[in-house]
Amino acid sequence: MDGPNAGAEAGRGIVLVHDWLTGMRGGEKCLEPLCRRWPQAQLCTLFYRRGSVSPAIERLRIRPSWLNRWPGVHHYYRYLLPLMPLAAGWRIPRAELVVSLSHAVAKSAQPPPGVPHVCYCFTPMRYAWHMKEAYFAAARNPSAWSWGLLRWLEQVKSGSRERLLEALRRWDQATAARVTHFLAISHTVRQRIWDCYRRDAAVIYPPVDTDFYTPTFQKREPFYLIVSALAPYKRFDLAIAACERLRRRLVIIGTGQDRRRLQAVAGSQTHFLGWQPDEVVRDYLRRAQALLFPGEEDFGIVPLEAQACGCPVIGFGRGGLTETVLPLGRSRTPTGVLFGEQTVEAVIEAIVEWERHREAFDPHQARRQALRFSRQRYEAEMFAYLEAVRAGRQPTREDRTAREPSMRLPVPYSAAA
Repeated sequence: MDGPNAGAEAGRGIVLVHDWLTGMRGGEKCLEPLCRRWPQAQLCTLFYRRGSVSPAIERLRIRPSWLNRWPGVHHYYRYLLPLMPLAAGWRIPRAELVVSLSHAVAKSAQPPPGVPHVCYCFTPMRYAWHMKEAYFAAARNPSAWSWGLLRWLEQVKSGSRERLLEALRRWDQATAARVTHFLAISHTVRQRIWDCYRRDAAVIYPPVDTDFYTPTFQKREPFYLIVSALAPYKRFDLAIAACERLRRRLVIIGTGQDRRRLQAVAGSQTHFLGWQPDEVVRDYLRRAQALLFPGEEDFGIVPLEAQACGCPVIGFGRGGLTETVLPLGRSRTPTGVLFGEQTVEAVIEAIVEWERHREAFDPHQARRQALRFSRQRYEAEMFAYLEAVRAGRQPTREDRTAREPSMRLPVPYSAAA
């Protein structure tokens, strides 16, 4: 491809599919480089709230589903899960390449016969597969979920709920056949894709803006930090309880459906700042003792943004965090402490362990670790892979395999198992 104009022109044959466009979270940060590369592409989505995403995404031809016409839908769209399969499954009449970025239904897009469909999978649908128990446990607390799909499902008979979820799983498995090439955001998600769909996937880690998130190497201040959407499955209640017991100051940046419940259980040590712009987030990451991350995530961009600022991470040792944090006790150059159980006691022990061994943590090493996941690396790997598929050839080993950071990874599984 010869220069940006050729890329823009060639983008006319590209169709991008994203679950919904209602804010600039991790998934949208993965989508944005594709939109910059192919500004003439069409972008299909379930829901679109104008002005909620970056200009690079906004300038595409965005095609939302019929659900987007419902009054006030952007306030309750997450609770329309049973209707999402009906509104998804976009039939695409003409394209050279379809690229879906999916954690729910985007992968169900139907390309024309013979046209490749690459799915960059954030995870198979959490609600139906690996994390359903965490979601339904949250639904039992009325202050956390005052209304909505999950609360209703928790109240109906378990047999009816399981039949609905089973139907959702069957649909999810069936639509996986519309994907010709799967990409996973982590080895954790690669394993889930195999578990759910019996499909192998290459791993390309999401981008981290290491040009923006930079350290100042100033003296750390006596507070711990959370930066996240406040969802129940992220288990920030554990971090709050741990800091309250230890009498450690905790600053929470973010908002979400679990905020009221968390505020109700918080004490004088916890301070909620709500949503904050990136510049404020960066400032706090530069000053905090450590980032607390007690939930299980598919990948987790914020812990890498923290490390890019020289900030250690204290988190749950499952999921994507095992691929991005060099843990104390298992690395000569640790960038964090991982705990093995989602309990208040385990979080307390991890915080105390970090405070006892803080001299072992080098902010320069944390920065070096984050640079392995840079935006430039993501774009080079992603576009090499997509251009190979678009050219009609099988991606080479270099195209198919992300450059592995030098860290412990989950034991590989056999695709023939």
